[in-house]
Amino acid sequence: MKTKPASLSENERKEILSSYRRVAVVGLSADESRDSNRVAKFLQDNGFDIIPVNPSYREILGKKCYPRLVDVDGNVEIVDIFRKSEAVGEIVEEAIRIGAKVVWMQEGVINEDAARRAREAGLKVVMDRCIKKEYAELFPSGL
Repeated sequence: MKTKPASLSENERKEILSSYRRVAVVGLSADESRDSNRVAKFLQDNGFDIIPVNPSYREILGKKCYPRLVDVDGNVEIVDIFRKSEAVGEIVEEAIRIGAKVVWMQEGVINEDAARRAREAGLKVVMDRCIKKEYAELFPSGL
């Protein structure tokens, strides 16, 4: 069985999901059959303020969509990444630039160099884990 990359403890992940509510979803698709859309909708339904980030759309899930992370109005607490692992480095650099608190790479998204860079800049990093599954597991009755 493949082991997941080093990540924050369950308590640290629980703290993130109970403390931070503004989530930029990078790579969010307007297609309701896509994982990114289902995860973002779940987060939205559970009280998170989601911020769509995808240059292909103007609006997703009733929210203004931004072409890039650095274009987002206001603060971003969690950057949830639905992009190929190779694209994560640039996204992490933008996350650092905007003062995000957490970089969350979805299942299958692994970039150790980008994770190291984020940690060095003081961001918390969760890698190769689904934020929706984590929330459902850690908060079975919601917050």
